[in-house]
Amino acid sequence: MNESRTMDDLLNWLETHLDQPLSLDQVAARSGYSKWHLQRKFKETTGQVLGAYIRARRLSNASMALRLTSKPLAAIAQQYCFESQQSFNRAFKQQFSQTPALYRRSMKWDFHGFQPPLGKSNLELPQGKFVTLPEMQLAGVTECYTCSLEQLSQCRTQLRERHWRRFLEQAQINPSVLYGLCCSGPESVKNGGNEVWYTTAVEAQYLSEPLANVAIHRLNLGDYVQFTYKGVPEGLQGFILELYGICLPLMQVVRRDGYDIEQFHQWPDPHAGDTTDWVHCEYLIPIVR
Repeated sequence: MNESRTMDDLLNWLETHLDQPLSLDQVAARSGYSKWHLQRKFKETTGQVLGAYIRARRLSNASMALRLTSKPLAAIAQQYCFESQQSFNRAFKQQFSQTPALYRRSMKWDFHGFQPPLGKSNLELPQGKFVTLPEMQLAGVTECYTCSLEQLSQCRTQLRERHWRRFLEQAQINPSVLYGLCCSGPESVKNGGNEVWYTTAVEAQYLSEPLANVAIHRLNLGDYVQFTYKGVPEGLQGFILELYGICLPLMQVVRRDGYDIEQFHQWPDPHAGDTTDWVHCEYLIPIVR
């Protein structure tokens, strides 16, 4: 038996079952090991205790739900298999040093305490660099949409390309850099979903004449961590989820309030209808330094 592959398969399986009850007997049966051997092997391979790791990953997923959705605390506690909201509150405060309610309300998103998924964090990850952006003035069109946390990747990929096409056809320009400004958080009407505000924009000087629904966005001088994506458009959203789910926690940064900024230096031709074109995107996340 290839024990390394077996452990990778088990870690991947655990990721898809964190919202389901998991007994040690079930996990051991999945691995093919005895309960004793599994716990010993897991500790040897990962340096962590199996049960503690599962709880830490559940709490980390819960932290994402707190920041990005309007689900009630009791519903999040139930989703991630805590016996009660009180036990969820205690465990969350122990891992993140603040209550779930304070974590949700904070203007800053502190990734200290977040447990990235094991196995994936050992892969070759995007490398971030710290940059300071000057003040910028962008002109763009903003659209808002809501979806569940599970639908976020598909929705944002489809809507991003639709925003590009509409905006560039309306503006009739070919800028050297196309910007996307993204702000995401709990749905304002508290239906449990995720609300995303997305602005497709260019530097203001590219628009010589006012256009319908175009607004000016002024970005202040600020610190960011910047990552580079080059690939097919469909892969960009998975890349962003990797940044938030693995890279930022490993860097132990604190995200401040503000837009995520997408700087596209290459993007699909809106007239070609070819979704296989590559994009080159610098993705910038506002941080506290």
